[in-house]
This record gives sequence, C-alpha cells and structure tokens, in this order.
Amino acid sequence: MKPGFDLDQELARLEGLTIFELRGEWRRHLRMAPPMRLSRDLLLRGIAYRLQEKALGGLSKTCLRRLSVALVGPGDSPSRTPNKAASLKPGTRLVREWHGVTHVVLVHPDGFEWEGQQHRSLSVIARAITGAHWSGPRFFGLTRSVTDGTGSVERRSANNGTGGYEGA
Repeated sequence: MKPGFDLDQELARLEGLTIFELRGEWRRHLRMAPPMRLSRDLLLRGIAYRLQEKALGGLSKTCLRRLSVALVGPGDSPSRTPNKAASLKPGTRLVREWHGVTHVVLVHPDGFEWEGQQHRSLSVIARAITGAHWSGPRFFGLTRSVTDGTGSVERRSANNGTGGYEGA
C-alpha cells in the first residue's frame, strides 16, 4: 500500500460507488474480472477484504493450512484426506474399555497391534471388539462430535475416560 493510505477513508469511498464502478475496482485490486451476477454487497466485501489484506496482512500459514484441510471433501483423493490415526507416533498405546474388558492397542509405523496381531487400521480392531462398524479413531477416543446446544457441531480431541491414548 502507498504511504499515507487510510483504509477507513478508502472503505468509505467504496460505499458510495455504483455497481459498475465497483466492478472496475474489483478488476483493479484483484486483477481479474468479477464473477458474473455478483451482487453489489459481495463486490464491496471482496474489494474491502483485499484492501484490508494489503494494508494489514493476509491469513497466517497455519490458518491457510487449516482451510486447505477443511476443503478436502468426501470425493477427494484419500492421499489428501487428513488421517488423525496416521499422525500417532509409533509406540503410542491406545486404551479403551468395552463391556468391562480393557483393550490396549500399540501403534506401529505400519499399522496397529492388538492382542498380538497386526492390523492395518483402527476401524478393523474396533469392529473386532464390538462386532459392529465403528470409526476406529472415534472408538478409541481420538475424535468425537460435540454439539454446543445451538445445533452446530464441533470436533474435539476426546480423552474423557471412555478411550484415550498414552504417549510413547
């Protein structure tokens, strides 16, 4: 940005522009044509964000990484899908009590060990323990869904006594 640039003044100036003038500002600041049929409000917001980004800095690398992980959808390649279980360090012990029996799983670099046998995934072990289809990471308390009463769902690390892990 230019020295002496006043972000507030520039944002106020944008408010007074017509939709046609805002499209010109979009081209100038974002160096591309605005999307077709974009409303005046969204044009204004996009330009304002770009000006704030230039003046105050963009998103942190951590935030950008989190957004890119959030963009991975169910149809995307599995190699890009984050796998919480794969991030466990070899030697970690996962402990879960199920119907009065304590089950201990040891994490290996190439899979998991349960009752002296190697398994490729936690879900296979969870199915063997319960006899039903379970998400292995959820069964062992690595993640769970929590509602906050407003209907929104939040992902949290779970270590609430029903399952958990012990570091190596």
